[in-house]
Amino acid sequence: MNTETLFAAGLFAVVSSVTPGPNNTMLMASGVNFGFRRSQRHLWGVNLGFTFMLLCVGLGLHSVLDRFPQFYDVLRYLGSAYMLWIAWKLASARPSHTSGATAAEPGNPAILRPMGFWAAAAFQWINPKAWVMAVTCMSTYLSPNAGAAQVALLAGLFMVMGAPCSAFWVGFGQAMRGLLQDPLRLRIFNITMALALVASLYPMLKG
Repeated sequence: MNTETLFAAGLFAVVSSVTPGPNNTMLMASGVNFGFRRSQRHLWGVNLGFTFMLLCVGLGLHSVLDRFPQFYDVLRYLGSAYMLWIAWKLASARPSHTSGATAAEPGNPAILRPMGFWAAAAFQWINPKAWVMAVTCMSTYLSPNAGAAQVALLAGLFMVMGAPCSAFWVGFGQAMRGLLQDPLRLRIFNITMALALVASLYPMLKG
């Protein structure tokens, strides 16, 4: 893999990682509701989970799954159901009047804690944008006769370039906490993020 290809792959990694999508929407919401430190497991679950997905796709998973196109339909509907559930939890969260985080009250269906590492990593497999990014990356920048070392290099490059982009969204959310200390503003923000998650389902269901 030459320098020109690596540069192009790195640019693709930055652009695709920093643009809005389900992961970044959820990471920004986590930054607002829980702060940067408490969102670290979510953040690393996204980055390492997606890196593992890239490795699997680059080593041949995509070609195997192409033989079973019904599998993509299953992923699409499972992903849609899970994202709707996350959107409902986010929209129905009742903000705390003291900390700017969601209130942990009995019977409250809100998100009571940040998404964990394994949940965020597993989410990549039902995230439509993650699939598009992984397949596009490996089919565009990887030669047909590439070995495992080149697959690992490309996946590692994506993590190095993409992780700061994901962290930016958490940091942006953290920076907004001061503006969203008011419970009403935080509630409006959470509902807006929930609607953004729902809107991101349209391209997936349309396809």
